[in-house]
Amino acid sequence: MTQPRSSAVLSALALCALLAFAGFVALGIWQVERRAWKLDLIARIDQRVHAPAVAPPAADQWPKVNAADDAYRRVRATGTFLHDRETLVQATTELGGGYWVLTPLRIADGSILLVNRGFVPPEARDRSTRGAADGEDESTVTGLLRMTEPGGSFLRHNDPAADRWYSRDVQAIAAARGLRGVAPYFVDAEAAAPVRSSAGAANAPRTWPVGGLTVISFPNNHLVYAFTWFALALMVAAAAWYVGRDERRVRGARIGEDAGHD
Repeated sequence: MTQPRSSAVLSALALCALLAFAGFVALGIWQVERRAWKLDLIARIDQRVHAPAVAPPAADQWPKVNAADDAYRRVRATGTFLHDRETLVQATTELGGGYWVLTPLRIADGSILLVNRGFVPPEARDRSTRGAADGEDESTVTGLLRMTEPGGSFLRHNDPAADRWYSRDVQAIAAARGLRGVAPYFVDAEAAAPVRSSAGAANAPRTWPVGGLTVISFPNNHLVYAFTWFALALMVAAAAWYVGRDERRVRGARIGEDAGHD
């Protein structure tokens, strides 16, 4: 006959079950809170992306720029592009593999804003092959404020000495190009309005770079995770109930057997 467990064993099992149950419930609650935070973040970003464009943060505001308050803010700036100091950063987009074209924009106060003008394929990495001449006149850029991406990408680090870039690291690019007074963020330019012929049809040849390819995606699987943790908590509770029921059965049978012997 199965022997009842000792009090020490039952106490240890009960403590483990209690700790596991409390831990799983805490993790489930944390995921519920994270989901609320993520939904609020998505709502705020969506509002910024579709808001009227404003001036980018000026130099005296740079120390206060942060992802929570400023990322994906729609901004507009006017200045002169320094095309001879552009930087190509490796990228993979809906148009395939190639490069982001990051060009410094010198604005009226003398400060510099790094602008991601858009994507070019490998065959258009040379400026002379992009189908449109880079102008020397003032340009107005509208786009989304993005936070710097220091270091590099996953498993690949920027190599300024070899001019190989895998992330849009504003400070490193500014240093490599000898730029000073550079904003600590960059701007993803919006797509340019299509150029149309007199007949009204869009011209066939594509000019590079192509802007407006910013991907805004915030995975929100917190509800699934919350259900998983709560389900595990219920499984622990069910297992504890089963062990307790089995223990009562064994002890009841043992008492009945002892009574029969008497």
